[in-house]
Amino acid sequence: MPEPGSKDYDKQRARRRKEAERSGVPDRHANEEANESLQQDPRRRSSGPRTERGRGPKGERPEGG
Repeated sequence: MPEPGSKDYDKQRARRRKEAERSGVPDRHANEEANESLQQDPRRRSSGPRTERGRGPKGERPEGG
């Protein structure tokens, strides 16, 4: 699933924004509504860091990780 900040996420947000505009949501609120709906979707939650570097400095990582 696309994650916030990815190109696929931005495409989905744009589609949802257009749908909101077509259903009568004012232009200035359509983007906020699209963003909120994507962020509340459990399938679009971040999966966390994918690399060792993404987990942070070795001395600051939690035990067992």
